[in-house]
Amino acid sequence: QVQLVESGGGLVQAGGSLRLSCAPSGRTFSNYAMAWFRQPPGKEREFVAAIWRIGNTFFADSVKGRFFISGDNAKNTVFLQMNSLKPEDTADYYCAASRLKYSLALRDYDTWGQGTQVTVSS
Repeated sequence: QVQLVESGGGLVQAGGSLRLSCAPSGRTFSNYAMAWFRQPPGKEREFVAAIWRIGNTFFADSVKGRFFISGDNAKNTVFLQMNSLKPEDTADYYCAASRLKYSLALRDYDTWGQGTQVTVSS
């Protein structure tokens, strides 16, 4: 079964930085896009950032200018550099891949990791 594995989460003070990593647990697979989503405590999962195979990158308004995404779609690896972290960034962060289409919509991502927890203290 194709799966992704995230790492790099943890506890950080407001204003600090973390770098999340995502890699496949087994064989690589073709994809159109890889992305990061997050789910704050008690809330719905939401889009954070995406990188498409053709090179385009996208960010949620709430993280623009603070978060940066990079990676290699062919290797199914993606990174999320998070700077100037805020308490409202506290969430479980999930790596995902879309094997069927270019998209930013959660419903179009069919391969997911188990998540990594990020906690930002004030």
